[in-house]
Order: sequence, then C-alpha cells, then structure tokens
Amino acid sequence: MKTIGLIGGMSWESTVSYYQEINRLVNSQLGGLHSAKICLYSVDFAEIEAFQRSGEWDKAADALKHAAQSLEDAGADFLLICTNTMHKVAAQVASAVAIPLLHIADATGVALCENAVKKVGLLGTQFTMEQAFYSERLAQQFDLDVVVPNSDDRLVVHKIIYEELCKGVICEKSRDAYIDIINKLKAQGAQAVILGCTEIALLVKQSDTDMPLYDTTALHAAEAVKMALE
Repeated sequence: MKTIGLIGGMSWESTVSYYQEINRLVNSQLGGLHSAKICLYSVDFAEIEAFQRSGEWDKAADALKHAAQSLEDAGADFLLICTNTMHKVAAQVASAVAIPLLHIADATGVALCENAVKKVGLLGTQFTMEQAFYSERLAQQFDLDVVVPNSDDRLVVHKIIYEELCKGVICEKSRDAYIDIINKLKAQGAQAVILGCTEIALLVKQSDTDMPLYDTTALHAAEAVKMALE
C-alpha cells in the first residue's frame, strides 16, 4: 500500500471528511483491521485565507509547496491538496516535489464523463467559480460545458462557505439557499452539479435534491485509495 500525502486544513472541517472517507474505503476493500497509510500536513487556514483575500497567490503557493515537500520528506508516495480553491496553485505545488499530485478536478471530470454528463453546474468559492483554473481544466481535458450561478448567487455560496461551513456551522436556511441555486443551474441546462468546495457536502446531500451531485471530496478520496492500492 502506498502512503497518501494530504495537504489539509483548508478548512480542517473538510479534512476530517477526507481522513474518514479514505480510511473507510481502504477498510472496505481490504477488510479486517486495515486502514490507510496517511501523512497529513495541516496548515493554518487563517494564513491561507488572508493570502486568498489579498490576491497573494504566490505566497499561498509557497506555503503549500513547503507542505508538499514536508510530506515528500516524510515518505508520502503521492499528494492531494484537500481543497478545490487551492488547485489554482496546483502546478506550482507539483513542480516543487518529485512525487505525483492527484488533481481534484481530474477525479471529478472522470466521474462526470463515465456518467455521460456534458453540461455541469459548478458551486464553490468565488475563486473557483469565477476564475479559469478549474472550469477550463474541465472543459479542455474532459470536454465539459461548465455553468456557474449568477453574481449574486455566487456571493451567497461563497459567504456560506467561509462564514459557516469552514467553522462547522450547518444552517437549514443556507441549505435551502443552496438548493434554490442548484435548481437555477438545472434551469440553465445543467445535467448535474459539482460540489466544488470540499465543505459543501457537509451541508448539501444527495437526499436533498433530485439533481445529481458530484461530491469532490468523495471523488478525490476514492481516486487516492485507488492509487494507493494499485
């Protein structure tokens, strides 16, 4: 079994989901007392969020490169960045180490293509929804047509992530707001919706809507387990 390197803490609420899902999947496949071999580097998210807010992405990349190098030195065989937004600097992080980095958008794109989805809605932070690093990768590598909410709804999605979900706050009113936005994406022709922030699955479940949801945390974790057990 390979050792999985996790760059987490962005936020730690969703990193818990990664840790649980990876271990559950390994145990379901190997049985007994088996669990995953994991090295975790958990950053202080307040520092990373400040870089995001000020647009200092090079400083954010440096912090994640240090984390990646630490995980490589600790014996990790490959890496995951446990957040969608920070894949904006995935190329810089990957270039800092000799071990592979498993991209979250690739895990998501593969699952969408397997289910013949062509047009997909994207929820996430404003960075993920508004900047090109995520949607263009899905479009170029998986031929997906990506649609996002309108500007007012993007702000709602973003604020709920940072002001509630990253702090472990789950609010029924916020769930209703997300479902309303998901329904609008469906009206735009989306066949499915990507939960493109690793915290969103803490709030919105498939049981809340008939719109197919693609939980990036679960998909990323499943690809990590697949790679670890190859």
